[in-house]
Amino acid sequence: MLEAALEELSLSLDGFRAASFYETEPLYVKDQGLFLNTVAEGFYAAPPEDLLALVQAIEKKHGRKRSAERRWGERTLDIDILLFGSRVIHNPPLLEIPHPRLRERAFALVPLLELDDSAKEPHSGLAYGSLLKTLSGQGVRRVD
Repeated sequence: MLEAALEELSLSLDGFRAASFYETEPLYVKDQGLFLNTVAEGFYAAPPEDLLALVQAIEKKHGRKRSAERRWGERTLDIDILLFGSRVIHNPPLLEIPHPRLRERAFALVPLLELDDSAKEPHSGLAYGSLLKTLSGQGVRRVD
């Protein structure tokens, strides 16, 4: 399912690339199975709100029913917008960029840094690599 969602996303992003897949232990709610994560990047010419609508449509197509989920629980597919160039958007609950919990999630930072090892937080300029070094015990394992 993740590969199919990436393929669909690639149709709308120029220069599309995806990181490796990573198996990760649940971070917030521990009584659930392992998660499969990756990060993708590409150029999107339309506004970030349009990208949000696109990723939510892909999630829905693959069976995601947000109303039936518990927060931070298992789900069929979850596509987050981590960054949108160097833009900072604060429009909760609709859209926050950079993703408000990116700096605390090794499962997102590891594949992000695989694609861009010099990635920095847009509003602070802090290197995501430095932030990743402060995180431990999150069980992120590359799937070969």
